[in-house]
Amino acid sequence: MPIQTEPFDAARYLESPEAQAELLSDAFQNGDASYIATTLGVIARARGMTLVAREAGVTREALYRTLSAEGDPKLSTLLGVMKALNISLHAEMRQ
Repeated sequence: MPIQTEPFDAARYLESPEAQAELLSDAFQNGDASYIATTLGVIARARGMTLVAREAGVTREALYRTLSAEGDPKLSTLLGVMKALNISLHAEMRQ
């Protein structure tokens, strides 16, 4: 009998804001735009994509598309999503 598997969805396991912040921090440290967009998408799914889309001022479908590995969100969309997720962004000088 073959083993049944199902696709892994990180959103199902990112229940705490601390875990979500840790993942997003890793994405920003990595610096890969695709990873950052995908991570924001995972966090948005964990919190409820419809609610996040509404608060960010975009449609749910557009948010799914934008926050995918192939997406390239505009800065205004990125800032809207981060505000909806109650995430702040800060900069510091590298040493």
